Amino acid sequence: MKRILLLSLAIFLIGSLSFGAKSTKTKKQTGTKTTKSKVSFRSCKAARAAGYSNMKRGEPGYSKNLDRDNDGIACER
Repeated sequence: MKRILLLSLAIFLIGSLSFGAKSTKTKKQTGTKTTKSKVSFRSCKAARAAGYSNMKRGEPGYSKNLDRDNDGIACER
């Protein structure tokens, strides 16, 4: 049991490092204000691995490149 927990933690940490969070600027839905998001992902697969999905415009983790249908929600399920 301890081994599984340690392995899961190691996989999570390695995934976090390789898809690491970095500071980016994203525009809110109004387009007039800018907020700083400390979370960003290269793909929805990476976002889901970190526990993020259905991120709305202006929320941490949202990125226009993750919003395929441009409806304001990224990494929809």
